[in-house]
Amino acid sequence: MTSTSDSHHSLRGLGAAAALAGTLIVGPASAAAANDASTDRSAGDNAAPHLAVSESDFDKTPNGQQIARYHLTNRNGMAVDIITFGARIQSITVPDENGKQADVALGFDNVKDYIDNQSVYFGAIIGRYGNRIAGGTFKLDGKTYNLPKNNGPNTLHGGTQGFDQKVWAASPIDTGNAVGVELTHFSPDGTMGFPGNLAVTVRYTLDNNNDLRIRYSAVSDKDTVINLTNHVYFNLAGAGSGDVLDQVAMINADQFTPIDKTLIPTGKLKPVKGTPLDFITPTPIGKNIHADNQQLKYAEPKQGGYDFNWVLNTKGNIDDLAARVTDPKSGRTVEMYTDQPGVQFYTSNFLDGSLKGAHGNTLGHWGGFTLEAQHYPDSPNQPDFPSTTLKAGEKYTQTTVYRFLPE
Repeated sequence: MTSTSDSHHSLRGLGAAAALAGTLIVGPASAAAANDASTDRSAGDNAAPHLAVSESDFDKTPNGQQIARYHLTNRNGMAVDIITFGARIQSITVPDENGKQADVALGFDNVKDYIDNQSVYFGAIIGRYGNRIAGGTFKLDGKTYNLPKNNGPNTLHGGTQGFDQKVWAASPIDTGNAVGVELTHFSPDGTMGFPGNLAVTVRYTLDNNNDLRIRYSAVSDKDTVINLTNHVYFNLAGAGSGDVLDQVAMINADQFTPIDKTLIPTGKLKPVKGTPLDFITPTPIGKNIHADNQQLKYAEPKQGGYDFNWVLNTKGNIDDLAARVTDPKSGRTVEMYTDQPGVQFYTSNFLDGSLKGAHGNTLGHWGGFTLEAQHYPDSPNQPDFPSTTLKAGEKYTQTTVYRFLPE
């Protein structure tokens, strides 16, 4: 796997931010995407065998704005659908070890359901700040910034109108070895209380290795904080097929960030050994989910569940396996590689069977899990955590890969 640095790369001052922002405002995507994307509604003529990307109309927002869907396919029968509402993964179809296809990503088949059920964040790009910020406030350069509180006393996933609720501009990508879509969004200074005009680009690509790669980049004209991720939920047996408790997880992490009752990290790191959060050895997700453990009770007081940040042992090396989950029945496996320091493993504790997903699927308790590559929650208020400060004119980058394979 190609290595990708997790560092911030300097640009030439504010001009770079302004240039990128201008691209986002006046065009459907960046010049880089335009150079390697088809000019019509499909791309893939020059791609490797069976790699293709096509565009179609998905739905409209309540105010009539058209939402596009980009359909990515490869030679192995894998298909990924990306929609421009929230720049989100709407579906991921992969074959099992016998060639049987299933959609393994939780999603909806219309925009209204995504709006009405915003709190589930199915498949969405999360920003400006993924996960929680304590008290809806942080200090930066001596100034206090106040954010909307949309998760009890805290701010979650960028506030009430995060990137998940925005319509992104998009263009198809055909690199010859992969196909995909580049999406762009411009977030004005002060949006949801965050400082800086922020220009964001997200590139999804699919190749014939069944690698779904997500590359993020952003630049701001003021110092700000940033923590981008994707909130896709997986059920490797197929969305709506039941719970994921028998699926077997490995998380390459010896430590996690323990939380308080509002799910904010205490600021300390704690070993996973001897706790229900130990997934160093592959373990069924449901094996310890009901354990009598205070951390589990904080995450899901009623029935138990995981909603924690694991401190990855990979130390930013995207070539090292960060996490792996397998469905023993179908043989489907997803592996995650990332240059981020943490991963939020969440077992969809809120699902109760009342939601109907795409294809009419009933989405019940523990009906999916997330592997959200990220910096640690509440990092702007935690001086001992890796910094999430993005300096003016510097470039934020992040890369995460989800690799799918039969067991």
